[in-house]
Amino acid sequence: MANTSEIRNGLCMKHNHDIYTVVEFLHVKPGKGPAFVRTKLKSMTNGKVVSHTFPSGHKIDVVRVERRKFQYLYPEGDLYHFMNNETYEQILFEKKFIPNYDLILEGDNVDVLYNAAENTPLLCEIAMYVTLKVTYTEPGLKGDTATNASKPATLETGAEIRVPLFINEGDSIKIDTRTRNYVERAKN
Repeated sequence: MANTSEIRNGLCMKHNHDIYTVVEFLHVKPGKGPAFVRTKLKSMTNGKVVSHTFPSGHKIDVVRVERRKFQYLYPEGDLYHFMNNETYEQILFEKKFIPNYDLILEGDNVDVLYNAAENTPLLCEIAMYVTLKVTYTEPGLKGDTATNASKPATLETGAEIRVPLFINEGDSIKIDTRTRNYVERAKN
């Protein structure tokens, strides 16, 4: 058991019969009254973000989480198959446990978060940046660059994102998987 003074971003804890990770927190010490910790917690089972306020000194149940490297193999309906890079053990994840699942290619490496006490997989995290090829996009109009204009583009995984007008079919681009935004044209 720990207390609220140990709360930090990324900490995993049991709360209300679920496992949450701390997205953000703020220690507040008002002029009047006791101190408290205001948090935003993200559920590792359903992805919902909730706000919760803990009184200062409140006991929290910390969950020890391990990161293990897995390789993405293939999709099968709503299930995605992954293989442990060390033991070759295979596991399945539903789409809802893989943020931005449509930005990973077969053979890509991902981090799987495991509850160390129960040895159960919790969540799959893909790399922060991925490089993918554009398979379809409308051609940009010459001279239409006075503003920060963008157009839709379909990637080799089937995902659709917005890209600048100068991007063409066949270009490789770097994408931020947290925001699904175009970052830059990839260097070959």
